Amino acid sequence: MQLEVGAVYEGKVTGITKFGAFVSLPEGKSGLVHISEIANKYVSDVSEYVSMGQSVRVCVIGIKDGKINLSMKRVETPAEPKQSRRKPDTAAEPGADAVFEDKLKKFMQESDSRISGNPMYADRGRSRRRK
Repeated sequence: MQLEVGAVYEGKVTGITKFGAFVSLPEGKSGLVHISEIANKYVSDVSEYVSMGQSVRVCVIGIKDGKINLSMKRVETPAEPKQSRRKPDTAAEPGADAVFEDKLKKFMQESDSRISGNPMYADRGRSRRRK
């Protein structure tokens, strides 16, 4: 069986490195899932998403000089971390953008009032250099 670019295969994780995971494919072939192709989120630690011996679905995204490049995030179901070690994403909450916008608006108003009270910024029309 010849591997085709764009095809989805089932494989097993045979190695984990700081830059990705090696996956064994049918007929004894293996390829690399680069850390940028593991999930649709920022991945800082590959072992949060995959473990040794885990069965994964991968898409072949390229074959060059005998090296097979694979992607997990291009398969239908996105990869999720095994355990959530990070704090929850607050931006996903409904209304979080409105709260942030309100805080930003308040900060800008306070900042402008502080700057306008500073004599260095109040007299912008005059030059500070002596002639």
